[in-house]
Amino acid sequence: MVLLACRICCEYETESHSHDLHGCGLVDRGKGARQRGTGMTNRLRTQVLLALSFALLFPGIVEAQGILLLAHGGRGEWNAEVLQVASNVDSDHPVEVAFGMANKRTIERAVARLVERGVNEIVAVPLFISSHSSVMRATEFLLGHRDDAPPQMEAFGRMAAGMMAAGSGSAGSGSDGGFDWTTPIEKPLPISLATALDDHALVAEILLSRASDVSERPGEEVLVLVAHGPGSDEDNRLWLENMRSLVERMRPQTRFSRIEYLTVRDDASEEIQDQATTELRAVVEAGVREGKSVLIVPLLLSYGGIEVGIRERLEGLSYRMANQALLPDKRLSEWVLMQVDER
Repeated sequence: MVLLACRICCEYETESHSHDLHGCGLVDRGKGARQRGTGMTNRLRTQVLLALSFALLFPGIVEAQGILLLAHGGRGEWNAEVLQVASNVDSDHPVEVAFGMANKRTIERAVARLVERGVNEIVAVPLFISSHSSVMRATEFLLGHRDDAPPQMEAFGRMAAGMMAAGSGSAGSGSDGGFDWTTPIEKPLPISLATALDDHALVAEILLSRASDVSERPGEEVLVLVAHGPGSDEDNRLWLENMRSLVERMRPQTRFSRIEYLTVRDDASEEIQDQATTELRAVVEAGVREGKSVLIVPLLLSYGGIEVGIRERLEGLSYRMANQALLPDKRLSEWVLMQVDER
């Protein structure tokens, strides 16, 4: 509201006495101009009041803030759950979804749709488990929040081109043949970037809900949080730090015997994957030896394949797995709104 009033004020280069209204810098042009300035001041005051009244009545029109919801994308059911989050939030802010792993084309198209809907600024919200990944760094680069392209940018570009070609039924990249997938997008509006889910309190709440759904006697159960995890060791360390923070949020609210956490690192080398599998099985086996029931709660956005790999790693062991991942859950819609409100 104040910004709109300022713009109106600044349209007038008044010739009355010097003062500054919200930084507009109105300049003194001398005594003779002051008489003419009286009428202009009255008109200015009227327009400011009208602008403020309009802003109060129609705040969404005056300062429309749009949300660019970023998600990896998956099968139809996986995507539908993300689209439901967008639908839940859309009544508060215009939302458009860009599926893909740092897919420049889908991001640009989602931004264009937000512009068509009349927004004047955009908050990009990554519906990712962690902010610490090559996908996140590539997304930061595409949105102009990182100066240097990550080493994986070329690979993400090829992946995006292939995805778009497959979607269009084209054998090649079709109409995108000359498109540069590896340079930042052209931003018609300011785009800020939020963080991913990381160690947010709402994530901890949802994980506790998933554990409670399959829990029978918490004091005799070991809860194990299992995340997909990244390829690099440094990113994995940061993932585990966030998971430790989630566990610390959860502990005061539960009576589980203990809570363990680890990543399976499907995108790492075969040696690292094997090591992660050995570690996961050892945690489950230790719980069983203690006479405890083991609950596996995957830290995933949605079920769609990774949980199958976790089951394969645990073949032959005794455990119970949560019935669903973070989605569907209306608390994630709340999280999106909280991310926007913080910016």
